[in-house]
Amino acid sequence: MKKVLLVGIGLAVTWFGCGDKSTPPNPVAPTNLNVTAVVSTDNSGNVQFTASATNAVNYDFDLGNGIYQSAASGSLTYRYPASGTYSVNVIAKSATGLTASKTTSVTITVVQSMVWADEFDSPGAPNSAKWGYDIGAGGWGNNELQYYTNRLDNAVVSNGTLKIIAKAESFSGSNYTSARLLSRTKFSFKYGKIEVSAKLPVGVGTWPAAWMLGDNLTTVGWPACGEIDVMEHRGNDLNRIHGSLHYTGRSGGNPVTATTLIQNATTAFHLYACEWSPQSIKFYVDGNLYHTVANTSSLPFNQPFFILLNQAMGGNFGGAIDPAFNSATFEIDYVRVYQ
Repeated sequence: MKKVLLVGIGLAVTWFGCGDKSTPPNPVAPTNLNVTAVVSTDNSGNVQFTASATNAVNYDFDLGNGIYQSAASGSLTYRYPASGTYSVNVIAKSATGLTASKTTSVTITVVQSMVWADEFDSPGAPNSAKWGYDIGAGGWGNNELQYYTNRLDNAVVSNGTLKIIAKAESFSGSNYTSARLLSRTKFSFKYGKIEVSAKLPVGVGTWPAAWMLGDNLTTVGWPACGEIDVMEHRGNDLNRIHGSLHYTGRSGGNPVTATTLIQNATTAFHLYACEWSPQSIKFYVDGNLYHTVANTSSLPFNQPFFILLNQAMGGNFGGAIDPAFNSATFEIDYVRVYQ
């Protein structure tokens, strides 16, 4: 009797175990995929995408500019930062992982508006709501010979322009003084266009610059934060304008850079500009494009950056200083940012 009972139990367990097995669902692919794109008429770059398909539970959008987003509902609003025609690929996914795709094209016109500016119209010290100072010697690794101060002697607004003045004088152990202004903690921006109208200083050894650094400078350091040099000029190489990018692996004397020659850099105001998007970083002088660099998600140029204006003396880039140097002025008419 015991043997019979044990066999019965074993059979019962086996029977119930077989009953727990479930049949996997049949693979089903999405069908009837439809995609619409409605471009905003206000030239903001906004596009409303709507995707629908039978048997779809999620939609992946390749927006045609290196950006990818997903939407379970199939509804997605995206703002393109730059004008252009973009090929958008939408992939619908079913619960079983099968897909269907469809491509559509959108043409975008983006009109940028000014979001920040300093016109330097108020005499005296630079506007403290917009600018702070880096103070100290050495140029933070560049072997520069000036001491940066926050004195009116080195940075002052008068007659509608900001004047950053480098001087030959003994100050806190340095033989030169100057100023380095920055908008860190006061203003930064991600993507857009920056314009700097400026007249450059005269003198061998001068090194004026209008540039930007990533907001995460204090956490990751330089060059990991990224650097965008909108304009650099060396007094020992008159009228040659440099536009450069620095980041890990392309820093110091190995930036991604290009130059252009202009006329009257030290006697006339010129417009130095950089246009920055998820796809590219472009450098201009007086509206003339001279340098384009592809931007990718692996580079540090996809975060907010703040602005710097300074005049260095000597250093790794500025070179030897004229022994007869007395003073030189880097004069900025305005800084404007558009998005």
